[in-house]
Amino acid sequence: MGKTMRVIARDGEHEVEIQRSRFLCTVARVFDVDDAYAVISRVRKAGPNANHHCFAMRIGDPETGELTARSNDDGEPSGTAGVPMLEVLTRRELTDVVAIVSRWFGGIKLGAGGLVRAYSGVLAETLDIVGELRRVRHRELLLALPHDRAGRLEHQLRNSPYRLQEVEYGADVTFTVAVTEDAVTDFKTWLAEHTGTTVDVIDAGPRDLYLP
Repeated sequence: MGKTMRVIARDGEHEVEIQRSRFLCTVARVFDVDDAYAVISRVRKAGPNANHHCFAMRIGDPETGELTARSNDDGEPSGTAGVPMLEVLTRRELTDVVAIVSRWFGGIKLGAGGLVRAYSGVLAETLDIVGELRRVRHRELLLALPHDRAGRLEHQLRNSPYRLQEVEYGADVTFTVAVTEDAVTDFKTWLAEHTGTTVDVIDAGPRDLYLP
């Protein structure tokens, strides 16, 4: 299996009311810290009357395995908002995600425990709604065959464990196949067995696929 990370299936929002306070959670898939702060800025502008815009983010690099994790309480008592939100993302092992919870204060204080439950709870509910996928690092491999041999190989590829991404017709038929990084050698062996010859394979570089 190639390098795998868990990500949200889609961007989304979810709102709850607790003791007259509104908590609006926004989650978005991002690829770097700049992306995350752009989403935070957009949420702030969309809700200028909110008392707080607390956030947490986790962004992973599939090449190095490094992880960037940040959180902010945005004026709530220290450790009652951003940190518990980050703990939710961490428990679910999610990456490439920023979560912002905007709060409109309703006049009733929730206390530290109540705030922790509110911020972590609305984020957990939002994540349940948007769902999760696996981000799996693949290599994108290109190979070409004459037209009279391509039809059979296309059928075999579509029934193989390898992911046929594109078929392009020109002087030859060019196949684009996504193969997990640890299966490239196995794929070349499979290809030789199914074509009866050696086919040149060009490595076009990394490609991330989002899978159930």
